[in-house]
Amino acid sequence: MTTPSEKTTDFGFEAVSEDEKIQRVAKVFHSVAGRYDLMNDLMSGGLHRLWKRFAVARSGVRSGQRVLDVAGGTGDLARLFTQRVGASGEVVLTDINGSMLWRGRDRLVDAGLMTPVVQCDAECLPFTAGYFDCVCIGFGLRNVARKAKALREMARVLRPGGCVLVLEFSHPWALLQPAYDAYSFRVLPALGRLVAGDEGSYRYLAESIRVHPSRDQLKTMMESAGLERVEYWNLSAGVVALHRGFLL
Repeated sequence: MTTPSEKTTDFGFEAVSEDEKIQRVAKVFHSVAGRYDLMNDLMSGGLHRLWKRFAVARSGVRSGQRVLDVAGGTGDLARLFTQRVGASGEVVLTDINGSMLWRGRDRLVDAGLMTPVVQCDAECLPFTAGYFDCVCIGFGLRNVARKAKALREMARVLRPGGCVLVLEFSHPWALLQPAYDAYSFRVLPALGRLVAGDEGSYRYLAESIRVHPSRDQLKTMMESAGLERVEYWNLSAGVVALHRGFLL
């Protein structure tokens, strides 16, 4: 229950206080961390790997540059960016959820990559203004309670000329919507129950996608955060969208 003085946000189809969403999202990701990567492969048929590679390619990041991976979880994007910036560059992996972050750290170490990891909130990034050449958040923005605040923080730590990337689930083409709904609300929770032992968390995933801002709404939010030349690409018939904006 929320009081009249509390600001509300979405937790799937529920309206909850911002603080309650933070707590409930934390429980979701503590629960699924151990099976998160396997579920990503099963849910997307491996397509998430192509979406992430597309995002990194569109970043324009070069050798020697600095990249911040916000809500980076188990480190897929951080690993791709680390390979791109090389030994002279820097990639910092962050997440608010310790279970996800430590799994990401272990996966990076197993790959021979000593990438810095920082547990922090996307809404309050502990980094100097203008430090990074690129800031990326992949499949994490919809889980943030105060999305506009997080976008402003990402813009704050970006150097002039750098870009913010938001890779996120979106809304598929209309012809695909009935099949997509059936998959999201029947197959996905069942898969979560069988593989991760957690049906509720994957039902939340399906709901959170439906209430996430549209592509054009997110574009406007990024512009309001101070980013310019904001554009987006639809991937896999609109199931996913990549937004990119620059600090000029």
